[in-house]
Amino acid sequence: MRGCGDERGRTVTESPDQVCPINPVVDLVFSRWTTPILWALEHHGRLRFNELQRLVPAITPKVLTQRLRRLERDGLVVRTYHAEIPPRVEYEVSDLGRTLVPVFDTLAGWSTAHLPQVEAARRAYDTAREEEEAWAQG
Repeated sequence: MRGCGDERGRTVTESPDQVCPINPVVDLVFSRWTTPILWALEHHGRLRFNELQRLVPAITPKVLTQRLRRLERDGLVVRTYHAEIPPRVEYEVSDLGRTLVPVFDTLAGWSTAHLPQVEAARRAYDTAREEEEAWAQG
């Protein structure tokens, strides 16, 4: 992988971020809930909290609140508070967050093209391990 480690396979004693400069981005963007939240906001536009929660149903309200705050702090989501009765809050992807769309599109394309191969490799691996274990047990 380009930029992720020593080209000669040597052991490197640098921090993970120095060895692989995409680590901070992976930590920032590809956590369990961040990607689905950004995906939903990008594809559905500005959303209220409950609308977003319906689009990402497995997330708890507490975790959604924490993730949205982190995304807002990181500049990837914009939170708009409307001083009305009752108060209304909306979330949308920021201009900075939209710069990730090509990355998501590339990953979605890779997924479509290659996940069947990954699944086949997993099945082959599991079958080989089962055969090895059966042979080892006699």
